[in-house]
Amino acid sequence: MFYPQLTNAKDLLQQYDRGYRDFRRSKLQSIDLSECCLSGIDLTRSELNDSNLAHANLQGANLTEAVFVKAMLWRVDLRQARLTGSRGDRAMLIRANLSRATCDRAVLHRADLRLADLEFTDLSQTDLSGANLSYANLTGANLAGANLSYANLTGANLTNANLSRTQLDRAIVANICWEGSIVDDLDSSRVSWQDRANRDSAQIVTSFPQQVHGE
Repeated sequence: MFYPQLTNAKDLLQQYDRGYRDFRRSKLQSIDLSECCLSGIDLTRSELNDSNLAHANLQGANLTEAVFVKAMLWRVDLRQARLTGSRGDRAMLIRANLSRATCDRAVLHRADLRLADLEFTDLSQTDLSGANLSYANLTGANLAGANLSYANLTGANLTNANLSRTQLDRAIVANICWEGSIVDDLDSSRVSWQDRANRDSAQIVTSFPQQVHGE
C-alpha cells in the first residue's frame, strides 16, 4: 500500500510500524532515522539529503534513484538493498554494510566508504570519483565501467573483483589485495601506484574469466 510523500521521521515510523512499506518520493531531508529498523522499505526517488541514518537497518530496502547527498550512513545496514541510479555525493558511509547490494549507475562522488563492506556488490557504471575506499572490502564486487578517478583505494580488498573498463585515473593504489582480479584497458601510467608490487600484481587482460562472471 502506498503512503503519500511523508516529510518527517515520526509519521514515517508510525506508518512503518503499521505495516506500510511504500514511501516512494518522500521528502525526508535532514531527518533523524538513526538506529531505526526499516528493512524492506521502499524509498524510491525519495530525498534524504543531510539525513542521519547511522546504524539504521535498511536491509533489502529500495532506494532506486533516491538522493542522499551528505547523509550520515555510518554503519548502516544496506545488505541486498537496491540503490540503482541513486545519488549520494559526499555521503558518510564509513563501515556501512552494502554486501550484495545493487548500486549500478549510482553517483557516490567523494563519498566516504572507509572500511565499508561491499562484498559482491554491483557497482557497475557507478561514479566513485574522489571516493575514499580505504580498507573497504570489495571482494567479488562488480566495478565494470565504474569511475574511480582520484579515489583512495589504500588497503582495499579487491579479490576476484571485476574492474573491466574501470576508470582509475589518478586513483591512489597501495597495499591492495588484487588476487583473482582482472583489469583490462588500464593505462597504468595514470594510476598513482604507491609500490611496484601492487602495479605488477594487477592482471591486464582483455576479457573477464567465466567463473567471475558467473559469481
